[in-house]
Amino acid sequence: MFGQQLPLLFDPDALPAGHREFLAHYAGATSVDNQALYRKEASRTGADTADFLQRSPVGTSGDLHSISARRLRWWQQSLKAKGWLEPVSGKRGHWRLTDPARKALTPQGRGRVLLGYSTDLGLALWSNSEDVFGHLGEPISLVLTSPPYPLANPRAYGNVPIAQYVDWLCSMLEPLVRNLDDGAVIALNVSNDVFETKSPARSTYRERLVIALCDRFALFKMDEIIWNCPNKPPGPIQWASLERFQLNTAWEPVYVFTNNPHRCLANNRRVLQAHTDRHMALMKKGGETRTRTNSDGAYRIYPGSYGTLTAGRIPKNVITCSNSKSDPDLKRAKAMARQDGLPLHGAPMPLELANFLVQYLSEEGSLVADLFAGWNTTGYAAQINGRRWISAEKHGEYVAGSAERFSRFNGFERAC
Repeated sequence: MFGQQLPLLFDPDALPAGHREFLAHYAGATSVDNQALYRKEASRTGADTADFLQRSPVGTSGDLHSISARRLRWWQQSLKAKGWLEPVSGKRGHWRLTDPARKALTPQGRGRVLLGYSTDLGLALWSNSEDVFGHLGEPISLVLTSPPYPLANPRAYGNVPIAQYVDWLCSMLEPLVRNLDDGAVIALNVSNDVFETKSPARSTYRERLVIALCDRFALFKMDEIIWNCPNKPPGPIQWASLERFQLNTAWEPVYVFTNNPHRCLANNRRVLQAHTDRHMALMKKGGETRTRTNSDGAYRIYPGSYGTLTAGRIPKNVITCSNSKSDPDLKRAKAMARQDGLPLHGAPMPLELANFLVQYLSEEGSLVADLFAGWNTTGYAAQINGRRWISAEKHGEYVAGSAERFSRFNGFERAC
């Protein structure tokens, strides 16, 4: 369905565009026979298969051959020599990606937007976000995303250097900011584990990012929600475990912005939690019976305080959830991806976190967007909460792999 990433040893950008698109025919498949290849390539170029394979006189002999089929077979041999493709032993005319090619990712080219899959509520697009959200025709209520972190050791999907990070992320968000509804929200989960080069001092890129978003786009910072991850691995190893300057990091921030704080679409009534038994008993008996002053008068308790029966308690802005929980749909999608030889995403957003943020920051039926979709946890959270959604993911394997998460939902269709 989609092209595979190739490790740094195999740089897809170094190949001609036709070769990159040609390789996409082999992704997500055990092998592809040449007849199927001809049909796929004809469809990609908008030609009828019979016309695509039409024979013409070749050489001094004038023998009839399909120029198109010859070109594709020549590409097979060229990519075999480069280590990208290999023939399947014992199956004439069958080819597949090599093992190194299957372990990596293929980025979508600029200017191309392909539908990966859809449901009755959303669209998953294989594309660069710049080619999607600059042309969106309706307002966005919530942008919920976790952009690639500015890591010293990049992950397979790539990371932007820290010196360029603020400008890069602002440029990526700019098309979405222009399409925000009045009071819409942008929620960004970014890393807290970024340090100055060869130093135990933390980078101030987060602070500079917040200021840049507010200054450049007239956004307002509403909150800095703490995602506390109990199973986060110990680190930073160098500065905490070895040299002992730092404590182990347990949390990451989720910055919440809006373009109109007085009309913000966030509403904590949608995420109220159950009262404790003690508080429920207090409300049922009519509240406090004492009078007390705390913190030099900052807090006062009067008879009847906390006596109004309410629908629930307002959550704190610290969300504790593991990043290792896996819902049944995600487990099934991962199993299918492994079976098809597709790589798994190394750092998906926890569904529990995305689910809370979608409920809190958007209304049912509104449009939720993610410009760095990965395995599309934002879209999944929007789907199960009755929000419409649109996601853009640069790497086709992640679009292909995440599709199975949505297969049980109404209107689900794969593009291929």
